[in-house]
Amino acid sequence: NVAEETATPRIALLVVDVLNDLDFEGNEYIVEQSKKIAEPIFDIAAECRKRGIPVIYCNDNWGSWKSNKQDIIDHCVSDDSLGKEMSRKLVPLKDDYFVIKPKHSAFFSTSLDVLLVHLDVRTLIVVGVAGNICILFTCNDAYMRDYAIVVPPNCIASNAPEDDEATLHIMRAVLKAEIVDSDKIHWEKLIE
Repeated sequence: NVAEETATPRIALLVVDVLNDLDFEGNEYIVEQSKKIAEPIFDIAAECRKRGIPVIYCNDNWGSWKSNKQDIIDHCVSDDSLGKEMSRKLVPLKDDYFVIKPKHSAFFSTSLDVLLVHLDVRTLIVVGVAGNICILFTCNDAYMRDYAIVVPPNCIASNAPEDDEATLHIMRAVLKAEIVDSDKIHWEKLIE
């Protein structure tokens, strides 16, 4: 029901690439960080659901053009997945939206634009991995589309700690993102 969907706040939570096997060179830092960000992402998603804010998973297909939601989940929660702890904690719920993305930005060649218009969204809370790549590219594209952006630093992980710092600086200074930990978000202010 469109009326019910648009009656909620004009905010959406984008959960980017948290279903992830983290199997790439130089992954040591992000594998450890993924375990730390899983709980705050779980909590912010629960808070959004409670408030009627749409939760939209935007997940990479890693070049597999025959991939689908269930294949991605099954692969990333398997015992041999380095990202299994994060992936298992953050499996989407039945009423969450799911967008498969072919590249770094959740907007590039996906249905995300159309979905956000349908939901009448104006503010995006963006969480997930990797902060210095997919989160940054998604926030950049959101900024170019005039969305207000909120990025909780305790809900993103980059490939290295200095990448987190540089990315947050760029998002704050250039993309005008509000950088605030998930437990410090002023929901009433966002909903205004």
